[in-house]
Amino acid sequence: MTGKELVKQLQKNGWVIDRVHGSHHIMKKGDKTETVPVHSNKELPKGLLNSIKKRTGI
Repeated sequence: MTGKELVKQLQKNGWVIDRVHGSHHIMKKGDKTETVPVHSNKELPKGLLNSIKKRTGI
């Protein structure tokens, strides 16, 4: 899964893009914040992807 695909999935679950800093999208939902790296169509490493999913609850 790429960073772009993860951002879309998070948005479907109520997360919003707070700001973009370079190639990193900072997503917010309530008082939680998560940073998603969006590097040109590169797959996210499995460990990073799983940890982001676990922290965001998707």
